[in-house]
Amino acid sequence: MSSDAQKQSMAAKVVGAGVALAAAWVVQKLIDSAWEKTRGHKPPAADSTAEDIRFGEVAAAAAITGAAVALSRVLATRGAAKLAKRVG
Repeated sequence: MSSDAQKQSMAAKVVGAGVALAAAWVVQKLIDSAWEKTRGHKPPAADSTAEDIRFGEVAAAAAITGAAVALSRVLATRGAAKLAKRVG
């Protein structure tokens, strides 16, 4: 692999990681907002020790957040890789 190809590959990885992090952040904010609108409060934190939070609610929040963030990261990374191929 040539030096230019290595630089482009590294740049694509850095951009892909940045896009994935941004997508995960946006999805987290959207989930927080939707949860607050539907449930009347922010989703419970996984490390919360509050007595009034039921385990089922914590589990649901974790499952929804985990799935949505993972999917957004995959889509963002793939999209960035496709864009890098077109540009490169």
